[in-house]
Amino acid sequence: MTTAHAPHEAPEQDLPGAPDAPTLDPVDPAAYLRSFRGETLLKATTALTEGSAYVTTRALAQAATPHRNVWDAARWWRHVLGRRHPSWSTEHTIVWESPVARLRDFTAGATDDVVPTLVLPPQAGHDSCIVDFAPTQSQMQVIRQAGLTRAFTLDWVGATRATKDTTVEDYVAIVDRAVDSATAGTGHTSVNLVGDCQGGWLSAIYAALHPDRINTLTLAGAPIDFHAGDTAIGASSRVLSRRFGTMPYRAMVAMGRGNMPGQFVLNGFIAMSPDAEIAKHVDLLRHLDDPAAVARYQTFEDWFKHTQDVPGAFYLWLVEHLFAGNELITGDLVVGGERVDLAALDCPLFLLGGATDHITPPVQVFRAADGVSTPADRVWTRTAPGGHLGLFMGNQALRHEWPPLMSEVARFSGVAASSAA
Repeated sequence: MTTAHAPHEAPEQDLPGAPDAPTLDPVDPAAYLRSFRGETLLKATTALTEGSAYVTTRALAQAATPHRNVWDAARWWRHVLGRRHPSWSTEHTIVWESPVARLRDFTAGATDDVVPTLVLPPQAGHDSCIVDFAPTQSQMQVIRQAGLTRAFTLDWVGATRATKDTTVEDYVAIVDRAVDSATAGTGHTSVNLVGDCQGGWLSAIYAALHPDRINTLTLAGAPIDFHAGDTAIGASSRVLSRRFGTMPYRAMVAMGRGNMPGQFVLNGFIAMSPDAEIAKHVDLLRHLDDPAAVARYQTFEDWFKHTQDVPGAFYLWLVEHLFAGNELITGDLVVGGERVDLAALDCPLFLLGGATDHITPPVQVFRAADGVSTPADRVWTRTAPGGHLGLFMGNQALRHEWPPLMSEVARFSGVAASSAA
């Protein structure tokens, strides 16, 4: 998984209308996986070689003062191993808490008559505070600064033995409860729903089932067409499913005593970009005497390496019906006995992808525009010059990509133009 900053620059897009057609499902996912593994091994070897060369050169340069090498090594290991529980950055209140999720209120006493905004964070074995990652890297603050002062977010609770049987229907019910809470006493019956990554496809499902509760829908780094484009996750899920069915996934859930261990998810992300993991720790050594750089490293690692489990029943459902079946796009998805039809949606649609996102390439997000009934002139697509995590907590995305999208959302939400600007 990529880090929060984007190593490459790419032109941004801000074009109303439907995006280009997606790349077709690879003819041979197994061949793509072999190629991906070869490239990954080469990148990891290169990063390890360069990192080793730097460590050796640094040690030789400090040979006259060997105690400095020992001191540097001790400090480096302390930062690498010293993890803290990730935390939220902006003052807020907890409206309610259930065994599955909490609802956090960032309204801060605002009484503006604007449509409430509800965020559904990613749910991939990490803490939901990624949407309020740091004082200067907060999606929730960007939303409020756009004039959407009634801002809420769900906070997914790590699965336990008691919640291992949580279903997708349970999650849809949680979202519905959050919508009720966000709109209570406001005179509004709908919300601006914002879904990041896994929170995005859950947002799309909820919105299709309850279109009357949706004022606008924003999807960022959210896989809607799971088979569009080439990704290691997509190719591996199809290869494994075709050869072994759900057995490999059920085995992982069994090892987690009914839940998908968050550590397994983390290991998978690291395995996809081992060069980034190596470079990150070498970079820490390079900037060991820079307190600001060390603080940034610690804050990110505190979030990235803190894992939480995903309910086993929910995880196996999404593997079968979304990763393998791609039923959100085929129109075969059924939740709670009701078919999930994206065409039921005609609200303003905002789509954000990352140019170098190897988890959810932009085409998987933009494919949503083809499924909904929203007119082309009310569909906004935007491509940020970064990777997956950068979409949710990177400075580039939060300063240049999210503000114009949220300003447009504000325009449909009763916010004065001057305030949205």
